[in-house]
Amino acid sequence: MVLSRIVVIARNVFLEVIRDRILYLMALFALLMLLATLLLPQVSAGTEQKIILDLGLAAMHLLSVIIAVFVGTGLVNKEIEKRTVLVLLAKPVSPWEFIVGKHLGLSAVLAVLLAGLGLMFATMLVTTGVPFSFPSLALATGFMLLEAMLLTAVAILFGVFTSSLLATLLTFAVYLMGHLTQDLVAFSKVAENPGLQRLTQGIYLVLPDLERLNLRNLAVYGLELLPDPLTLLAHLAYALLYSALLLLLATVVFSRRQF
Repeated sequence: MVLSRIVVIARNVFLEVIRDRILYLMALFALLMLLATLLLPQVSAGTEQKIILDLGLAAMHLLSVIIAVFVGTGLVNKEIEKRTVLVLLAKPVSPWEFIVGKHLGLSAVLAVLLAGLGLMFATMLVTTGVPFSFPSLALATGFMLLEAMLLTAVAILFGVFTSSLLATLLTFAVYLMGHLTQDLVAFSKVAENPGLQRLTQGIYLVLPDLERLNLRNLAVYGLELLPDPLTLLAHLAYALLYSALLLLLATVVFSRRQF
């Protein structure tokens, strides 16, 4: 019964987001890559193949982040503002089932989106004769999905207790800081300031280290940059555990709200 309720919530989120023309982003991506293949050879000096790979992966990453942030912040907040959450919680649906179902629904959308974009990108690379490694492209895309799922959990957490606008800004701030935490820690070590080191270590421990999930250079420069399997499994576990903790915190906050 619990699983069936979660599946129903996730399915409704999936269908609702798909109906909101999210998949039109695939057409936008295809148009962007078409323009890139036409224009880059004219402005680059023999480096257009690496640039096309880098641009395509960056576009896939950016589109997944946009969906995770803008849609994720409204998943719960929209239900609260419209008061439809009262109807849902009046039924035998617990807060954690509601939160997890919302997260899984948007995660499924992101998986479909990234899979579609990845296949389109690989087809375009084969058609244009750009050399690439399909396993490295698939691995980089899979870790993009993990990052998008983690950001969705962040967005849901902020959306539980703030407005959609503020939740969006806070989630983007976490995204930006999540890609800078390693640099901040390295900078504090160079500065040799104990107070700054403690501050940056605290930020590093609290905020997600999203650079762990960034394998885009792997797809651009080849499998020789591939971390060892244990490191990849550690990064996978890190993303899943961090997402689960965020969803748990979101559930606690949501269950204590007064509607």
